[in-house]
Amino acid sequence: MKKPYLVRGKTSIILIIFGFLIMAGCEKDTNTPPSPPDPPDPPVNFVKLENRSVTPALVRSLVGFESLKITTLISSDDTLSDSKSFIYGAQPDGAALMKDPARDGYVMVCNHEGLFSVSRVFMNKELKPVKGEYILDAEGAQWRLCSATLATPAEHGFGPLFLTAGESGSESMTHAIDPLAPADKKNHSRTVPAFGKWNAENAVPLPKDAFPGKTVVLIGEDHADGQLVAYISDVVGDLVNGKLYALRRTNQESVETEMVKGQVYDVEFAPFDDVKNSTGMQLQTQTVEKKMIQFARVEDLDYRKGGNGAGREVYFTASGISQGDKVSPFAGKNMWGRVYHLKLNEGNPLKGQLKIAMDGEDKPGSFIVNPDNICVTKNYVYVQEDGDSHYQKNDHDGTIWQYNMGTKESKAMLQMHHRREDTAFDAKYNTTKNYALSTWEYGAMIDISNIIGIPETFMINLHIHTWQDERFKGADGSGLSTNKEGGQTVIVQGIKQ
Repeated sequence: MKKPYLVRGKTSIILIIFGFLIMAGCEKDTNTPPSPPDPPDPPVNFVKLENRSVTPALVRSLVGFESLKITTLISSDDTLSDSKSFIYGAQPDGAALMKDPARDGYVMVCNHEGLFSVSRVFMNKELKPVKGEYILDAEGAQWRLCSATLATPAEHGFGPLFLTAGESGSESMTHAIDPLAPADKKNHSRTVPAFGKWNAENAVPLPKDAFPGKTVVLIGEDHADGQLVAYISDVVGDLVNGKLYALRRTNQESVETEMVKGQVYDVEFAPFDDVKNSTGMQLQTQTVEKKMIQFARVEDLDYRKGGNGAGREVYFTASGISQGDKVSPFAGKNMWGRVYHLKLNEGNPLKGQLKIAMDGEDKPGSFIVNPDNICVTKNYVYVQEDGDSHYQKNDHDGTIWQYNMGTKESKAMLQMHHRREDTAFDAKYNTTKNYALSTWEYGAMIDISNIIGIPETFMINLHIHTWQDERFKGADGSGLSTNKEGGQTVIVQGIKQ
């Protein structure tokens, strides 16, 4: 009788202790912080980098850059599913790519230099072009439109505005275009009078962290006596009330070739007088009177990426000019082309130091020849040659050069792919039968990595001057242009940033 009782007693004690331990464990658990939630799945990227055009890629990689992946995006021969009559016009030059805020896809805005117009191409989430239209035609543009820059709130503190500079003589002006505005205003001018009148290549706003609280826009004057012009306002996004300046050396020596590679020169931006009431020719006269540097055609410009004030470093091209024989230089002007490096002082955009980063004179005809468009990343400068200048001593087709900011080394990275030995290709893409080297030209090269979510990815525009077809004539619909050249845009993945 006692044994069962004792057993029951022990069992009860064991159960009580076990229950106490469970309760203690539960109490301990209630005091333990909950486990963090699982991280969200990364966003799905639907972009596919594959050939989208019926036209083969008209550019190729060079030795040392074989790993680059080149795919086509669009060309003048393509028919888009949602706008079958749209023709991607001649000479695609300055461009921008952005996410489409109204659709699940992307929008590309692009100058067409020879058409005096701006197109807009809509792409789906895979980056496939599906619809195209013109948002500025030749009637509204009035001038040739070369390079361009998209100002955005994230990068520059204002926008979005597509700044595209006119280049048809000294009275040309810069347009500021809403890239998302309805296309029914394509013949409306949107000029910015405060930027002055120039034979300009580009108008580039510096990033908002370069000079906080200010708007600084640099303009390249593409004339034989060209300048680097600056528009500066103390209000972010103000394109009306600022002042206009141009670059000069502090010793007021204005001759370009008085500057040599390896030296650093103190420079300043000197102000213009009465910009509002001055013609372009009158502004040019002031550049002489005020001893501003007379460069041989300031073409494109861009700033260093990376934040933390890196945008105060600016690289720009002075394309160079020769006399009519294409062999002899003009006195005081560089001939083969230069790339300049301007470093502006922190807190003062009117002061800085200037030096030559690349000089075509180092290897005439075998190095940079008439550098035009330029793309600057955190560590590299990409320089695109102007392929329609036909210098007689040039020994290569139009090339994109990679300049390493750290090592100062330059390498030939990409080159136009003419395929002159291919009879069928030659018959279509060399219709003018101009077999001189470097007859094709580059337009914009822009880093689209952050936009599409794929690192080291760039978009490049190509002017295929010898590809001509009556079907391409007057693509903007204005009836004012007779240009019938074809053009192409490609995507290149694997370019170092």
